[in-house]
Amino acid sequence: MAELLLDVRDVVVEFPGKGLRGKPFRALKGVSLDIRAGECVGLVGESGSGKTTLGRAVLGLAPVTSGSIRFDGHEIGSLHGRARRRLGSDIQVVFQDPYTSLNPSMTIGDILAEPLTARNVTRKAARDRVAELLDQVRLPSDAVRRLPREFSGGQRQRVAIARALALDPRLIICDEPVSALDLSTQARVLDLFVEIQQRTGVAYLFVTHDLEVVRHVSHRVAVMHQGEIVERGETTVVTSAPEHPYTQRLWMASPVPDPIAQAQRRADRRRLLVAQAAQDEQAGAVA
Repeated sequence: MAELLLDVRDVVVEFPGKGLRGKPFRALKGVSLDIRAGECVGLVGESGSGKTTLGRAVLGLAPVTSGSIRFDGHEIGSLHGRARRRLGSDIQVVFQDPYTSLNPSMTIGDILAEPLTARNVTRKAARDRVAELLDQVRLPSDAVRRLPREFSGGQRQRVAIARALALDPRLIICDEPVSALDLSTQARVLDLFVEIQQRTGVAYLFVTHDLEVVRHVSHRVAVMHQGEIVERGETTVVTSAPEHPYTQRLWMASPVPDPIAQAQRRADRRRLLVAQAAQDEQAGAVA
């Protein structure tokens, strides 16, 4: 079994309420999750479920009220100095929007070289690494001289992936990395994620609202709802036979290219919602 890379245990994240008497908002309610080296774990939920907050907590960008987040056996919150800088190399992120995550005034070459020069890599070594990164994400070599506006959304996201790979990270947090792309482009970018993982052994925490997406890239999946994980397991099991009603609704809401299959999914989802509403009403009457 591969080594344990990320270990999240009973993490609670609270944000202050509005005003002097505002009640704190608990975004995460005792969440536990683990990722092993070379593994992809999908974290799925609707907007406001807490999935992005968990990703931010792993990156040290959200306040952890209680619980622990350990990377390679070390508590993330207690790292300082050189150890903290090393963590910045080991954990990288790919953001949702390829149109805003890249500096529009920098060339692609400068964007990819920036994390390298910040680590005192020589110019020649940086140039060689940039060429290697462009090849890894299937972009032409002349991209080094071009600006982000000259590329499509899918190509820009490939640049963002290349930037995340620049320092040879062990874990990449992918925060809705294909949600801004059309379905055909999504498929190609997802294939690229899988190919990169097979070649480099990098681990992913793949954050998305779409169970259909994680079905293609993740080994395991955790489903979040209102700050809690309500279902988890092997991806093939969770997507083929979801047990929790929320997971069932998410699966039926996932878009598919076939219009007939999509219409059937919508009809199934409506029937499920009606059945669940009837069950809730019956339970309320009994109570």
